[in-house]
Amino acid sequence: MIFIFWLKGLFIRRGGRIAGAIVGIAVTVSLLASIGSFIVYNNATMTARAISDVPVDWQIQMTPGADAGAVVSALGDATPYKSLETVAFADTSGFETKSADTIQTTGPGKALGISDSYFKTFPAQMRPLLGASTGVLVAQQTAANLHVKVGDKVSIQRVGLPPVDVAVDGIIDLPNADSLFQAIGLPAGAAPQAPPDNVLLLPMALWHQLFDPQAVARPDSVRQQLHVAIGHTIPADPSLAYLNVKQKSNNLEARIAGSAIVGDNLAARLSAVREDALYAKVLFLFLGLPGAMLALLMTLFITSSGAKHRGQEQAVLRIHGASVSQIMQFAVLEAAAMGVCGAALGVLLSLATMGLMIPSGTPLGGLSVPWVIVSAFMGLLIAVSAVLIPAWRQARTTSAIATKPIGSDVRPLWHRAFLDIIFLALAAVEFWRTASTGYKVVLAPEGVAAISVNYEAFIAPFFLWIGAVLLSTRFYRLGLGRWKGLLSRLIKPVAGKLSGFAAASMSRESRYIIRGIILVSLAVSFAVSTAIFNTTYNTQARVDAELTNGADVTITGLVPFQPGDGRLAAIKAVSGIEATQLMQHRFAYVGNDLQDIYGIDPSHIAEATNISNAFFEGGNAKATLNNLASQKDGVLVSAETVNDYQLKPGDSINLRLQDGRDHQYHVIPFHFIGIIREFPTAPRDSFLVANASYISEMTANAVPEIALARTSKDPAAVAKAVSASLNSTDVQVSDLTNTQRIIGSSLTSVDLHGLTAMELAYAALLVAGAMGLVLALGMAERRRNFAILRAIGAKSRQLDAFIWSEALLVLCSGGFVGVLLGTGVAQMLVMVLTGVFDPPPEALSIPWAYLAVLAACSILSMLAAVFLVKRMSKRPVVEELRNL
Repeated sequence: MIFIFWLKGLFIRRGGRIAGAIVGIAVTVSLLASIGSFIVYNNATMTARAISDVPVDWQIQMTPGADAGAVVSALGDATPYKSLETVAFADTSGFETKSADTIQTTGPGKALGISDSYFKTFPAQMRPLLGASTGVLVAQQTAANLHVKVGDKVSIQRVGLPPVDVAVDGIIDLPNADSLFQAIGLPAGAAPQAPPDNVLLLPMALWHQLFDPQAVARPDSVRQQLHVAIGHTIPADPSLAYLNVKQKSNNLEARIAGSAIVGDNLAARLSAVREDALYAKVLFLFLGLPGAMLALLMTLFITSSGAKHRGQEQAVLRIHGASVSQIMQFAVLEAAAMGVCGAALGVLLSLATMGLMIPSGTPLGGLSVPWVIVSAFMGLLIAVSAVLIPAWRQARTTSAIATKPIGSDVRPLWHRAFLDIIFLALAAVEFWRTASTGYKVVLAPEGVAAISVNYEAFIAPFFLWIGAVLLSTRFYRLGLGRWKGLLSRLIKPVAGKLSGFAAASMSRESRYIIRGIILVSLAVSFAVSTAIFNTTYNTQARVDAELTNGADVTITGLVPFQPGDGRLAAIKAVSGIEATQLMQHRFAYVGNDLQDIYGIDPSHIAEATNISNAFFEGGNAKATLNNLASQKDGVLVSAETVNDYQLKPGDSINLRLQDGRDHQYHVIPFHFIGIIREFPTAPRDSFLVANASYISEMTANAVPEIALARTSKDPAAVAKAVSASLNSTDVQVSDLTNTQRIIGSSLTSVDLHGLTAMELAYAALLVAGAMGLVLALGMAERRRNFAILRAIGAKSRQLDAFIWSEALLVLCSGGFVGVLLGTGVAQMLVMVLTGVFDPPPEALSIPWAYLAVLAACSILSMLAAVFLVKRMSKRPVVEELRNL
């Protein structure tokens, strides 16, 4: 019964402090549980997206003479599979078409044999453009090379056999040609660097009729593959899913050794995604854990603010004969009540938070339960650390009323050892060392199944955070302890004639004030760094989508934009179109490597799409484009090509482009003038950018293939309007909104808006708590001082000078340090996590609206704290002195 009365008395006498500690524990538990659950959700989402993006899970390359039935039987033993299709490949010497006055020919190509059900089984392998989607199908680039349309005859130049003619039933696009024509079983670097430029697809029966004789004459020119969609009963985590799929393919290869080789597209895709998933874990934890740590520190501050009262209570108990064991039982009761209430409230809050930031109906299963359990247990540990340990120390003091002199100037160990300077120096050295060597946060060694985090990369931001906080503490200790004159002048506009007394009072109570300033600094820095980083992240997600799509709206024509065909005028007439630019997309041979080449108008390309400085080596887009415009035969070359061919600025490059007159590839001289890292619609590895006017002149073909458009309205709505205005099946219209939603190859495609909203809401809550609750509790500790001032005749206006001076000092000092520290941490985070961004941002994106809301929360919290303290200071003096 005595314990119940004790607990009741705690909630009555120290209800505010206990409620604040419970809220602090709840925020910590909720943050940890919410972050963990979002990591689970994100991993599951990335795995599901990766699986859905793979057109064919396995391509099993049969060896000549292998028993296909035995391979299929072994496949069923190795893993359950959903679909199975046979694909036949044959090399050709080329394709040819004849018209009334010209003959169009191509170089070597491939003829594929597929069943009528293949594209139904694997729909991502084909996009129909014109005509039928079954029968004899011609790839888009081949159709452009031969100038064929549906119904035309194409002559197939077989290897070692006479040519045969077939009629074209349809023209298609092969969006996954890279994987479809991959060289299975060849070592890295031995495979062709690009898929074949000329491709014809035939019904399987017709393929056998045409190429079975070639298989007899030249067996090395034909091959057969099994395309398989396996069962996707794999773990949700990308790393575990990769290992699971890889083990299955290894098991199959062990069963069919010598008969076939597995091209494991699914494992290759998961291998890339697992790196992104590990980046995501690092990102979420590094952004969220500081908030949880801050909530923990605030909880410890709240509970420690009652240390003096707890010591007095223990003294009274000791006087009445209570033993240390009995005193500790009361402390255990207090810690248990706070821990259980805080953990329960935190779990409920995390469930509500997850409901807001994770789409409803998402099957997280039991994967998030461990996070919730661990977070709740952490809440109990916080309560024990905050209450039980200090109570045990106080209870074991030799004197029940032993106290530390207020305002004592005993410098802590870190202060005497200059740890703040050491931490900042280490942060600078570590950041310079790691950044200069081109480190990566995620280590994914080539050919190694396991990947890991390079935690050394986080030493610099961590040391910066700790060192800046300690340096601020040193500065304010000096300011409040020795620079009373300066402090008096700073607060004189608020305190007036009492500025000297107020400065002396704050100097004596510097321990409480500095603790409040530091907590406010940490809260503001967490909010600012999180807001800036998340805003920069979301901005770069849009940049990533723009690179993939090309512009707000991109129109690609199967038939190029011919002068006077009216399509460009129709596009410009659509409401919401602000500017348009045409762009050539051709192919050029660099040596034997076929690469994309883009012909642009460098003086006006930026009118229709965003051209970032980060796209170019040297970081100056305007200067690079001006240089390209001034040099007619100039060409910008991707960094990979520059390295592969050891190019230097000014070098002459002979590229082979297709001529518009005879449709053959001819050598055209260019001059290498700069390195380009990224470009709208371009692939991420090898490509070229040149003047459209020069390409048109040298190839006798000025027709562009792509139209880029900038919009003033929603890109998705404008794209629908463009499609309706063109009303043609020979164009493809894509928009930025849809591209940003579906791209899944990089981390910035992950939708973090739910996590961002949660983090920013908690950040604002922590800033308000640090500013309001901590300030109020710090001042409440000095109610006795206010009561004594009133007892000797101080008026309310004079007391207000002390209260307002301290409140404004905490707000301004903490806010100033927090903004500087938060901006610095955000900048360092962007640089440390450079692997997240493609391309890296030119500058931080500042969320001014959120920072304004944050400032308003801080000011309102300060006003609420001042109002509360002013009310407490008006209580009867005798009652206040008796209670204290």
